[in-house]
Amino acid sequence: MKRMVCVIVAAAAVACGGSGGGGQPAIRGSHAKLRFAVMPKSLDLPVFNYARVGAEREAAALGNVEVIWRAPENADQLRQKEILESFITQKVDGIAISCTNGDFLTETINRAVDAGIPVVTWDADAPKSKRAAFYGVDDVAAGRIMGEQAATLLGGRGTVAIVTSIGAVNLQRRLDGVKEAIAKHPGIKVVEEYDIKEDPVRCAEVIASGTNRYPDLGAWISVGGWPVFTRNALASVPATTKVISFDTIPPAPDLLKAGKVQVLLGQKYFGWGSESVRLLAGIKAGKPPASPIIDSGVDVVTAANVDDYIVRWKAMEKP
Repeated sequence: MKRMVCVIVAAAAVACGGSGGGGQPAIRGSHAKLRFAVMPKSLDLPVFNYARVGAEREAAALGNVEVIWRAPENADQLRQKEILESFITQKVDGIAISCTNGDFLTETINRAVDAGIPVVTWDADAPKSKRAAFYGVDDVAAGRIMGEQAATLLGGRGTVAIVTSIGAVNLQRRLDGVKEAIAKHPGIKVVEEYDIKEDPVRCAEVIASGTNRYPDLGAWISVGGWPVFTRNALASVPATTKVISFDTIPPAPDLLKAGKVQVLLGQKYFGWGSESVRLLAGIKAGKPPASPIIDSGVDVVTAANVDDYIVRWKAMEKP
């Protein structure tokens, strides 16, 4: 009888994939969910919340994917690198990341790929890395749009101050596009560029001090959405100064309707998450991306189409 019990227990251990002691760990079966780490630059920027929603929606639709959402509390390239390294150690099945500093993360991304973990980037790329694909806007083209919109609003003459954050590839490319467009209008002068370090609070302080320093400023151009992530960051800006800003998440449309902003550039926020998960799932299924660069397109929102955009946004927010 004892012998029979031992045989049954041993058989059960084998059936469950157990090793019975200090041997090799069980191998996850084909039915196990794929674990995809989705990493924004930081958790304190509201714009990234929609990427999480998109990723989790796509994971639920696929049915065999678990999304692990983790990032530094605020933009910190060293901390982001540490978290990325932890995902390599955990041997997740895929990584989708918005890079605070693409060059800084390139070596770590390459280590993940060399370890057999596919990596895609979204929003902010690491173009020199071995990542499989990037999903996001054409940042240089978007920057050109911002510069041209400013030139039109100013009638080709006036002063401009630019808000950016140094380090991220996407923001640098937008800045390059802005400067390229403005360079075609000799009557427009860039008086100062401000590095707000991905910090909305610092952005509000910079805009207030810049407005005080340049009371006759023609326009603010922000290559990130920091001025429109809160309702009061533009409180110090007079009605005579135009504002062109990236991002269209609430409360940005309300600020535009109130006349505090004249032009907004929107991104595919939910797509950051959903497309990244879809790309990783395809790679795991043996279907690599058709192109390493996937241009999501950009939405240009003005007073003429803001009401229509709000309707479309509300539809996207619905589960």
